[in-house]
Amino acid sequence: MAPSISIGLPPHPAAPDLAVLAEELGFERVWLYDSASIYEDIWIHLALIAERTSRIGLGTAVIVPNLRHVMATASAVATVARMAPGRLAVAVGTGFTARLVMNKGALSWATTETYVRQLRGLLAGDVVEIAGEKCQMIHHPDLAAPRPIDVPILLSALGPKGQGIAAEIADGLMTVTAPETPGADWHVHMVNGTVLDPDEPATAARVVDAAGPWEALGHHGAWHLAGEEVVPMLPGGAEWLERVVADRPADERHLSVHQYHCTHVNDRDRPLLEGKGTADNPWSGWVGDDADIAGQIAASGEAGTTEILYTPAGPDLAREMQAFARAAGLG
Repeated sequence: MAPSISIGLPPHPAAPDLAVLAEELGFERVWLYDSASIYEDIWIHLALIAERTSRIGLGTAVIVPNLRHVMATASAVATVARMAPGRLAVAVGTGFTARLVMNKGALSWATTETYVRQLRGLLAGDVVEIAGEKCQMIHHPDLAAPRPIDVPILLSALGPKGQGIAAEIADGLMTVTAPETPGADWHVHMVNGTVLDPDEPATAARVVDAAGPWEALGHHGAWHLAGEEVVPMLPGGAEWLERVVADRPADERHLSVHQYHCTHVNDRDRPLLEGKGTADNPWSGWVGDDADIAGQIAASGEAGTTEILYTPAGPDLAREMQAFARAAGLG
C-alpha cells in the first residue's frame, strides 16, 4: 500500500496560510516543528491551523520534553484536540536539534520515556507523579474536554534503543530513513529536498536555497558532536570553521552554527554548497524530477513506510509543497 504524504513546516507567520494550501493540495497531515530559539510557538500555530482547516491532520514533529512542563503539554494537547477532533497526533523526541541550538545535548531516553508515560497518564485522567508530586488534570467540565483524551503519540527515534522504547510505549515511529524491515503500523519517514522543474539542473541557485538548509547539517552536527578539531577534515570544513570562529566568541559560537536551522541557508554555510548537485557531489536529500521523487516514495513504501513527511526549506515553501504534491500524485 502506498504511503500517505504529509508536510512539515516551521511555526512562523506564513504557517497557517501554508497549512490551508496543504489541505487544498491533498496532504495527509501538517506537522510543525518545535524549537523556541528559531521558530514561533508550535501550539499557538496548531490552534490557528485548526481554526482555518477542516480535514487535514495536525501534528508535532517533534515536541521536546524540556521545553515545557508535561502538564502544560497535556493542556495544549487537550485544547487542540478539542478544536480539531480526531485530527491531532503528537510526536515526541529527545530534542537533538532543538537542544543543540541552546548548546545542549539530546535528552536521555529515560527522561523522554518518563515524559511520554506522564503525558499519557494525564490525558487518560490518571493521577501522575511528576517531580515527586501527585498531579492530575482536574479541569472543571466547562474548562476543558473530559478525560480520557485519546490522541496518538509517536516517538522520533533513530537508533535501536529509541525504536525499542517506541515499540513499547508509542503508537508510531518517526525516523529519517525508511524502515530496514517492515513492522510498525505507523512509520513516518521524514525526508527533505526539492523537486526539479523541467530541465532544471540540480546545481541551480534555486535548488541550493531549497536543499541547502538540510545539507549543511552534516557540518553543524560534526561541530557539536565531534568537536571543532574534527570539522577541518570535512569538505570545506576548515574555511567554514574560520567563518564561525570569526563571527562569535567561543561561548556564543553555537548561535552562529545553528542560525536559520533547516529553513534557510546562512552566509557561513553557503560556500559549503558550491558545486553541490553534480554526479561527483550529489545532494543527500531527495532532489530530482517528478519521476525521481515518485520512485523514492514508492521505494520507501515498499520498505514499510506508512507516511512520508516532506520537510521543505528555502524562501518559497508554497512552491516546494506544490511541486512535491504534483510528484507524489496528490489531488
